[in-house]
Amino acid sequence: MAADFNALNAKLLDGYIKRQQAKLRGQTETIAERMKRDTAALMALPAVAFDACHKISTRVSPLSLVRYRSNDYSVPTQYGHREVLVKVYVDRIDICLGTDIIARHVRSYSREEFIYNPLHYLALLEQKPRALDQAAPLQGWVLPEVFDRLRRLLEIRMERRGRKEYIQVLRLLENFNPAQVEQAIKQALGFGTISFDAIKHLILCAIERRPAKLDLTLHPYLPRASVKSTEPRSYLSLLAKTNKKVTEAYYD
Repeated sequence: MAADFNALNAKLLDGYIKRQQAKLRGQTETIAERMKRDTAALMALPAVAFDACHKISTRVSPLSLVRYRSNDYSVPTQYGHREVLVKVYVDRIDICLGTDIIARHVRSYSREEFIYNPLHYLALLEQKPRALDQAAPLQGWVLPEVFDRLRRLLEIRMERRGRKEYIQVLRLLENFNPAQVEQAIKQALGFGTISFDAIKHLILCAIERRPAKLDLTLHPYLPRASVKSTEPRSYLSLLAKTNKKVTEAYYD
């Protein structure tokens, strides 16, 4: 028994190396010595390695799914209704359009399963943000707690627009790894700059190793804003000024 394919391959390689040292009955040479002589008589291997997979051509469904042996695998929504090539390996499934791999999944040996990648549906959800909580491809998608905190703050501050802004942040996972996005969200929360643009800016600054322009401590020459609480009496002075301007305009 082996825990996974890597462990199985390592076990087979170890057995293969040990077997090479054996001598079969009636032979004076080891298997390794005989194989070396046989290999010299073989033809050269092809320049391109053999692609050990089952290949089928099919069409992406309207739900951005590709079916293989009763299981459905997702592809990005922009490829709906397109003709694709499915390459099925022992451990994975690659879905290709031309020479490009547009989706890759761990192969399932169960039946009647839906294997989703939530990132494949974010572009569509950005246009329909109200479906965020009901979308089947996102059910069971576990993200760090900081993502939920960001969403709550965005929706409190921006209401309906906040949900769309949150989906835009999720779409950063299409191009950056989860650790980068998570760290940028934490920084944005610390700076109090909660927005898609700020989080993307922080990610790029981390990659390019330059200071973020959102941290005002790096700009001590800028005057600090002072925001005072509002008092009712302040409106009386505004009202007096307004009445004065009205009077002057009347007599002019």
